[in-house]
Amino acid sequence: MSSSPSRRFATPAGVAIFGVLALAGGLLSAPFGSAADSITTPTRAVAESVLDARAAVPRLRVTTKVDGLSHAWDVKQIDGGRLLITERDPARLTVARRNGTTYTVRFPAARIWTAGETGLMGLEVDRRFGRNGRFYTCSGWEKSGGGHDIRVNAWRLNDARTRARLIKPLITGLPTTTGRHGGCRLLLAGNGALVVGTGDAAVGANPRDLRSLGGKTLRLNPRTGAPWPGNPFSKARNRAKRYVLTYGHRNVQGLAERSDGTLWSVEHGPDIDDEVNRLVRGGDYGWHPVPGYDESAPMTDFSLPGKQVGARWSTGRPTLATSGSTFVDGTKWGRYDGALAVAALKAERVVFVKFNAAGRDPRVFTPAALRSYGRLRTVTQLRNGNLLVATDGVDGDGRILLVGPR
Repeated sequence: MSSSPSRRFATPAGVAIFGVLALAGGLLSAPFGSAADSITTPTRAVAESVLDARAAVPRLRVTTKVDGLSHAWDVKQIDGGRLLITERDPARLTVARRNGTTYTVRFPAARIWTAGETGLMGLEVDRRFGRNGRFYTCSGWEKSGGGHDIRVNAWRLNDARTRARLIKPLITGLPTTTGRHGGCRLLLAGNGALVVGTGDAAVGANPRDLRSLGGKTLRLNPRTGAPWPGNPFSKARNRAKRYVLTYGHRNVQGLAERSDGTLWSVEHGPDIDDEVNRLVRGGDYGWHPVPGYDESAPMTDFSLPGKQVGARWSTGRPTLATSGSTFVDGTKWGRYDGALAVAALKAERVVFVKFNAAGRDPRVFTPAALRSYGRLRTVTQLRNGNLLVATDGVDGDGRILLVGPR
């Protein structure tokens, strides 16, 4: 985080989340974002407000499902009521049984490069996992000839779910330097594409350089690793460019798909403006901290050539260190139904951001029940509708929380 007070350009979304104290019960409920991002037709806005007001704000029950973890980064449900968990550092794959007891999966952990913010990170599970045991990770990697990169690998768990075998790397060469801004979130979208959110490796030129895989969202075929054919630059001569879905990002930490099929990213700002973005094919999200790595640059610099896509919600100052996220679906969630649940590391809470049908007019809720568990890394929804929240505890203090309405 930069402590510089100077800004070259003011971002349109700069309302501080901590400056608004509203509803009882520890809830925050206020519009955030630019005026342009809050425009809806009066009829739609009124109708949605009336419907949402009828929904109750749920009281939450939070219990510890798994403990004893270190830097838990991602968690997904697999078969047999079990959970598969990635721990960033030490690089560890953990399976939690239905009763919460855990064991370590054997895999080539020595090949995972860990430094700073990089290690064993993003996780996705194949939709046919019960038959093929296939899953995907995004991690730092020690290359055979020396050096390291960040890459997405495909793996297969054996039938006993005790050992993982590397099938193949799907994409390699995601940039890294010291380990700062390593990304690296994965999402299997409804159309079958594997979406990858990457960090800029703290190199200022990476986000808008379409020959670099850093500071981007990428789309690829999870079976072959080939660029997704619907990508905006799928016919480019440069192979890296063919993977790009969007660019101009700083450090993508969350990816989520809304029920309407739209894709959304969550990323860290410098000392201002963590962002939630709706991903638009070929969109430039305006992070360009050059010369050098100028952290006083705005998260979305509208003075750049071309057209930049503004955030649908941003934190203003101070930042929260927003991270992994999911859209919460299910009527049992009351007013949170359809909201984007975002884990926050520095702010140590889950933020529920509720958009209207057009993906605008955000309202924000921060339930008190999720403010006492330390740094929170990610939120995942189970098939039964409840949520899992991974905490970023160290030396065995990390947990997976189970969250649901009372």
